[in-house]
Amino acid sequence: MPVKVKIDFVSDVVCPWCAIGLSSLLQAMRAVEEEIQVDLHFQPFELHPDMGPEGADINEYLAAKYGMNAEQLEQSRRTIEERGAAVGFTFRLNQRSRTWNTFDAHRLLHWAGLQGHQLALKRLLLGAYFSEGKNPSDADTLVALCVQAGLDATLARQVLEQGTYGKEVRAIEQYYQQRGIHSVPAIVINDRHLISGGQPPEVFEQALRHIALREQEHAPSGA
Repeated sequence: MPVKVKIDFVSDVVCPWCAIGLSSLLQAMRAVEEEIQVDLHFQPFELHPDMGPEGADINEYLAAKYGMNAEQLEQSRRTIEERGAAVGFTFRLNQRSRTWNTFDAHRLLHWAGLQGHQLALKRLLLGAYFSEGKNPSDADTLVALCVQAGLDATLARQVLEQGTYGKEVRAIEQYYQQRGIHSVPAIVINDRHLISGGQPPEVFEQALRHIALREQEHAPSGA
């Protein structure tokens, strides 16, 4: 019988290393699926919580935030694209010129989790931004992605327009920040084990096997 493991994947949909980390984790999950049953949840983290609806020029924003010059930015892009390709995620970073606030996307992801469609929506959001250059704060784009994920368009638009799940998302963000998570992706396994960054699949696979073994060893007798 597979060992059950819970994973909280704390991330943002405009974080390239989150896209890489998720693709790596999904590969690892497939590799251990006969032994380990993963209960995967996506938790919100905003890279740009104070950004206005107009967004910001991506090059100017990254240069100001990280002190990177044009050459460093280009090298970072090449690294990200190569790492993405290695785990089956397609980055077309030249398709996007701006970055955006993602609070509405996180509200929809919270709702999608309640409906059992969270993984599908998360993957679509990452692909829309990083592969197609779409705006993940645009209401029409978000509703269309919800429909692709198997969610109802009318209900998705109601969530957006009524501010639904805003308090819940803020509370979850605060919860993880108070526990020391200030960069993403942060992968929390069984509420106790933290893996940071877009690690290769073998790192996640090794961690899952190790944690599952420890869970078995510490399980009550007869469990």
